[in-house]
Amino acid sequence: MKAVLILLASMLLMNASCQTKQEPSAIISSTQKNSNPMDSNFNKSEEEWKKTLSEEQFYVLREKGTERPFTGKYNLHFEKGTYKCAGCGYELFTSDQKFESHCGWPSFDNEIGNGDRVKKIKDFSHGMIRTEVVCARCNGHLGHLFDDGPTKTGNRYCINSVSIDFEPEKKK
Repeated sequence: MKAVLILLASMLLMNASCQTKQEPSAIISSTQKNSNPMDSNFNKSEEEWKKTLSEEQFYVLREKGTERPFTGKYNLHFEKGTYKCAGCGYELFTSDQKFESHCGWPSFDNEIGNGDRVKKIKDFSHGMIRTEVVCARCNGHLGHLFDDGPTKTGNRYCINSVSIDFEPEKKK
């Protein structure tokens, strides 16, 4: 049993050491084709971001952190409306795209528009290969995209609640 554990630990270390740093070429799609280009208002220094974001928002949006699962205010939130980037207000997802995935974070099967609201970037951190999603306007870290969603898109955008704000649908 001890030998099996040592072998397993060795394999994990070898796998982690094979991971490379994320390069600019790791962008899967440059998704600003039909969107507003990055506005100079969002090309802020880290100090400027610290002044406009809460500590937790800064940790997630600017330092690529993750909030604890099942703690975010939008995890089990199903009101009609639009979810926007908490860093810049860019509209990202609608309530019609949201579903309960039981993963602990808000999940969406698509983004607003034609794939121009978020950038998709290969992420090799933590010994895994994933697809990171960031806001196409301010480059704020939102979460990750997985291909195990239950809808016809097959997508599960797993998003940190703290990285988004919600605007309720206006009553008619």
